[in-house]
Amino acid sequence: GRRVSREPREKTQTVTPYSNEGTQVTVEIHPKNTTGQLIKKLSLGKGPQRLPSLRGQDNKGFQRTEAPQPPGGKDLHAYPWDKSSLKSMPVDLQQFEKLDAYALKVNVTNSVEELVKALLKQARTDLEKVRAIWMWICHHIEYDVVGYRDKSQLSSKPIDVLQTGKSICEGYAELFEHMCSIAGIQCMKLSGYSKGHGYKIGQTFTGDSDHAWNAVYLEGRWHLLDSTWGSGSVDDSLTKFTFRYNEFYFLTHPALFINNHFPDNSNWQLLKPTLTLRDFENNMLHKSNFYMLGLLSAQPEAAVIQTVNGKASVSVDCRAATLFMFKLKGTDEHGLMTLKKHGMKLDIYPQKTGSHKLQIFAKPSKASEAVYECVLEYVVECKTVDKAMRFPKDLHQPVGPSWFTERQGFLRPSHPEPVIHTNDGRCSVTFTLGKDISVLASLHCDNSSLTEDASRRHIMQIHRGNQIELKIHLPHAGNFVLKIYAKKKSDPGNYDYVFNYLITCLNTEAKWPAFPQRYSKWAEDYEILEPLSGLLPANRNVQFKLKMHGIAKVLVQAKNTYRLTQSRGYWEGTCNTSGCREVFVMVHENANHSFYSHVLKYEVETQ
Repeated sequence: GRRVSREPREKTQTVTPYSNEGTQVTVEIHPKNTTGQLIKKLSLGKGPQRLPSLRGQDNKGFQRTEAPQPPGGKDLHAYPWDKSSLKSMPVDLQQFEKLDAYALKVNVTNSVEELVKALLKQARTDLEKVRAIWMWICHHIEYDVVGYRDKSQLSSKPIDVLQTGKSICEGYAELFEHMCSIAGIQCMKLSGYSKGHGYKIGQTFTGDSDHAWNAVYLEGRWHLLDSTWGSGSVDDSLTKFTFRYNEFYFLTHPALFINNHFPDNSNWQLLKPTLTLRDFENNMLHKSNFYMLGLLSAQPEAAVIQTVNGKASVSVDCRAATLFMFKLKGTDEHGLMTLKKHGMKLDIYPQKTGSHKLQIFAKPSKASEAVYECVLEYVVECKTVDKAMRFPKDLHQPVGPSWFTERQGFLRPSHPEPVIHTNDGRCSVTFTLGKDISVLASLHCDNSSLTEDASRRHIMQIHRGNQIELKIHLPHAGNFVLKIYAKKKSDPGNYDYVFNYLITCLNTEAKWPAFPQRYSKWAEDYEILEPLSGLLPANRNVQFKLKMHGIAKVLVQAKNTYRLTQSRGYWEGTCNTSGCREVFVMVHENANHSFYSHVLKYEVETQ
């Protein structure tokens, strides 16, 4: 919401309370360094003659509203935020459900007094009165996008706001103040700078204030709220307003409110210590979604980040498991994001110098249908580019194992980090499987000539009880993505993608042939000890050692056929590769059967 008036910043604040005798008293509060013309201003003229009863049958007329006290020591909250509560006082939203529903249904627009009278029929305490007024305004007054442009059509008078059903922040705040005053609650309209519509990261604030909001006095303390922002939002072009209730701006904790509201009078920050305008300008803008999703803090705290050697890092802490994604200039290609139990970590490697917009999105882990909400925005200033950190296009965020992969059944990973570095082009990744799942893995690399099927043969799965090992032999140096999929063993359907690793190998000498081709009769708990290479040397005797169970006979078929013998759970023997292009391993599952099944196939080098 943008403020309209061009009043000087040091201005007086007028409060109009009512007493039960119907006398109107106007009191002015002046900043310390100005003196008011008290004699002229303190007028005891007759106010409204008959004031409506504003509570149930037990109401004895109005309570007297005392002149608002300026904030003092008891009103102040510690800064920075202590991460305890989003509100400045204990509020049980469930207890408000009936009152909220009632307030939404009240339909009075002929007079502010009648509206307040109707709203307060269900409100007993001051907190309930404020809540009823807040809910009604947030759901019935829309932001006036036309009036914002053409100020001549605009009135902020409470009765005009009520009857037109629209206004800008000034009108929201004046209506709120007026309704509280009728209800006998001390309330102030405050003004200042805001990081609202049109705010640019890192901008400075000068000149007149641009927004208005309120402070209310409840249970012996001042509290802050913003009914303009509680009611909804405008689109980027400021042509359309959408009602979208936002609980965050009701009695917001002052250490969070200062994130995007900077009052003209620093006492109304309600903070100890108070922030300077420079602090406000430099501080990171956390959107209300950030706190409503249970996120606690983000590093760095400055909104503009400089890369160091081509890299910038961001981390977020949160209470509960949360899913994150990011966009750097609209894409998630140039980063490595890892999920942590209480947050996430992101390393960014822009591939162009200059300024880049970085957005962080989040959603609760339990809400599969929920959409990702933008929670943070940074500007990343990049001076140099780290070309070595150009990631394969198949890399999917987040990278590496996390609480999310644990939920899918992948426990105790041998590599908890997202990147696996290998010098010789070989690595091995192990997990304990916490569920009865089948696993599928594939290897991807940009501009690789390998098909997906061929690249799968560079991964070998070995199962030992509930442990799984993925042996990887890279076909060449470079950056690879190891994608891991899973499905329930009882499921006939497709495998679901679970997560991926980045595997890097800089050694250009590394060149590994694929593992032998495995056929469907090769059971998942069988194991090849040798030969691991799917490409056998020509004209050589090759030693075989295989671990298989429940088998009656094993043959290796080259130009001739060789029998393997069983000893201590292993089938062993040799075969000669002369005169053949392929070598097959075959098994008899039953000694009485004459037919056998192919389980492995090797290629033989051409001479």
